[in-house]
Amino acid sequence: MAGWGAAEEQTKKQTRSAATPVTFAGTVGLFAPAIAAPRSTAVLFLSPWGFEEMCIRKFWRILAEDLADLGISSLRFDYAGTGDALDATDEGEGLMLWQETALAAAAKLKALSGCERLILVSQGLGGTIAAALAERLPSVGGIAFLAPVVSGRSYLRELAVWSKMIDEGMGLPEAQRQTEGVTVASLRMPDSAADAVRKLNLMTLDRLAVPNCLVLARPGRPGDADFARHLETLGLSVEQSAYDGYDDLVSNPTIAVMPAAAGRKIVAWVQSIATQPGTATSAGLAVPVAESLIGEGFHETPLRFGAGNRLFGILCEPEGARTGATALLLTTAYDRHAGWGRMSVSMARALARDGIASLRFDTANVGDSPPLSGAPEQVLYSREQHRDVAEALDLLERRDLLPAYVVGRCSGGYLAFQAAICDARCGGLITVNPYSFHWDENRSVDDALRFAPRSLETYGRKLVQMETLRRLFGGQIDAKSAICNMATGLGRRALRASRRLLGAFPIFAAAQGPVLGGFRTLARRGVDMSLIYSAHDIGLDHLHDQFGENGAGLKHFPDIRLTIIPEADHNLTPPYARKVYLREVREMGLRLANR
Repeated sequence: MAGWGAAEEQTKKQTRSAATPVTFAGTVGLFAPAIAAPRSTAVLFLSPWGFEEMCIRKFWRILAEDLADLGISSLRFDYAGTGDALDATDEGEGLMLWQETALAAAAKLKALSGCERLILVSQGLGGTIAAALAERLPSVGGIAFLAPVVSGRSYLRELAVWSKMIDEGMGLPEAQRQTEGVTVASLRMPDSAADAVRKLNLMTLDRLAVPNCLVLARPGRPGDADFARHLETLGLSVEQSAYDGYDDLVSNPTIAVMPAAAGRKIVAWVQSIATQPGTATSAGLAVPVAESLIGEGFHETPLRFGAGNRLFGILCEPEGARTGATALLLTTAYDRHAGWGRMSVSMARALARDGIASLRFDTANVGDSPPLSGAPEQVLYSREQHRDVAEALDLLERRDLLPAYVVGRCSGGYLAFQAAICDARCGGLITVNPYSFHWDENRSVDDALRFAPRSLETYGRKLVQMETLRRLFGGQIDAKSAICNMATGLGRRALRASRRLLGAFPIFAAAQGPVLGGFRTLARRGVDMSLIYSAHDIGLDHLHDQFGENGAGLKHFPDIRLTIIPEADHNLTPPYARKVYLREVREMGLRLANR
């Protein structure tokens, strides 16, 4: 589903352009101008923090598209030190730094849209920013509080539980978890911000300088409904509704389900305010400009590219001379282009300091890039993504940034392998923990993602842990799926053992499937190849399916480098694991430039 209103109808007819990038106050914003006759009201999106922000990134885009079709412009942006924004040199006090970014975003939106009134649509911690912003901005017509952080202490406790669940889901050993401060999914909240959040209590608000509020209350969180009732005591017009689909939205960006019912409620509420009398000016509007953000040793330019400007990405270039090939950093699953824990951001900037340019971008229907017309809703492991990579390479070629090499983790690693086979402009390939190099198109991607198996070694370690046993007997673990996955793993190992015995016969030794055929194609072209795996990642089972136990068959491909990282999870959470990854990407970039 591309949308749930007017945007859905337009998407059926043609592929939509990505929102227009702008830069201001050291950050990147995405301006979605009104398509229908512009209203006097525009929407400023105020995001939650951390993992929750990554999960709702696509939701924000869909809302912005539907609002644009109704004549309502909008702007979404990254707070200082988050996403694509420059790192904060001074964290400041409390949440003031993020409030200042939001204040600059409001000024930018007014200049771009000519609106006389703003509506603030917020989620999570963004609601706190919205309440503070309303005191400093004139003509705020309303605030939408989606899953608001009413009690800071309760929120931080939720984050601690959330953090442990995410790490456990990634198979990260307890000793390798990052537990300093407030950390979730490799993202750490600034200490001063965490201290300020700890003191938050929206139930103590004695005024709110807006006439209208919408509160979407999460199921099972009575504090959300209590907050709505408190706003009513302040004399505000308050609409309260259930935030249907909240848990499915924020549980995991890979399997997130867009909350269509909630989206319709938000759009209808915004529209009800936007129809109130007012005048939108079209004279003297600012032109959207995306000037480069300048950091230490790099400059980054947000841009749109591809047919009809349908894709959004960030080009990161060295401040000095280029000394390496250009890295094309592919997204993983439905994570936004900034990467898990901002991994792609930190990698791109480190590479630039070594003279290596990079492009990170969202493929179609991921994050900030709209879906491709006629493409399936599920784009992971789809051939449609090959077109996205080809258009990214077209951009690099036009800007004289070839040679290039593709870099990806998990599903991004699969896409990198397939793209390198399809496009001779890929001079190098780095895959990290790819689940597989070949996808059976008859297999359900959704089922595979929802019940993703782990390696037998990981299952073995988990079974002897008391915490796992407690969760198993408590019904918190899908025992049936786990048993099926273990049985599948054992069966595949038995099959590999039989293949070793039969491999002595020429008919079996000569067998070649699409994976080995692909590697041979790349080897003939002289593509530089590097395979990186965490020591117990499930992807190693698939590698062994193709190359035998311990990858013995890789000896026939002497130019492939295989790196195994001990005690690392699928997402390379430990800092030392990321250093290994960065070193491989850096060294390949420098090698390819010298060919």
